[in-house]
Amino acid sequence: MSDVEAPGPAPALRPARERWRTFGAPALAAVTVAALCLGVLLGWLAFAPRTPDDSSADAGFARDMSEHHAQAILMSQLVMQRTEDEQIRRLAVDIDNNQNFERGVMATWLEDWGLPRARGEERMAWMEGDHSSMEMPAGVVMPGMASPTEIQALTDATGREAEVLFLQLMTTHHMAGVEMAQAALDQADDPRVHALAGRMVTAQEGEVTLMRDLLQDRDAEPREDVDAWLAQLDSSGGTDEDDDEEHTGGH
Repeated sequence: MSDVEAPGPAPALRPARERWRTFGAPALAAVTVAALCLGVLLGWLAFAPRTPDDSSADAGFARDMSEHHAQAILMSQLVMQRTEDEQIRRLAVDIDNNQNFERGVMATWLEDWGLPRARGEERMAWMEGDHSSMEMPAGVVMPGMASPTEIQALTDATGREAEVLFLQLMTTHHMAGVEMAQAALDQADDPRVHALAGRMVTAQEGEVTLMRDLLQDRDAEPREDVDAWLAQLDSSGGTDEDDDEEHTGGH
């Protein structure tokens, strides 16, 4: 019988396997994890919603509509104190409550976006077209808003006179508010802005119709051709609403 021993394992193979287990496999795992993380990050950057900046339509709408709302709230509170008519009081209460709520919603947006409530540019500069340079009566800062003289007239009025003036002023106010909300639908990016603006348009259209009828009941007329405005609004195709967003009311 030969005394030659059987050859052992190749000495070079064991160190190679050990090096793979020690260095190769962990390195591959680390590269794989890094690649996955990078892919997730790139996907998030590509598809995540972008925060509106200070000059965006989203921010401009939130600021301008908040100011527009403030006057509607004022007029509603004035007429509530100057009429005993239940329909007028109910309409005024609805506008007051809804628009105070909406102002809070829009203030929250600006806070979420890290933006100040004060604007850094002209009113309505965010809207396409030359709205910021429109000529308006003295003391009127945005279309549809009542002048200081008109606010004083509403303050001095009582009864039917106050009701008619309120309905006329608020109809004009709503019609201009619809234009602003439609601009937000066309230009804003945040889905919350789209949802709120869409609901404003729908609610304001309904309230304009109601106020036209309330004026007719008082043998008075709106200052604008409401029927033509409603027909033009209907021909534009209406708005898209998001039922998952905040509750809103009229302007």
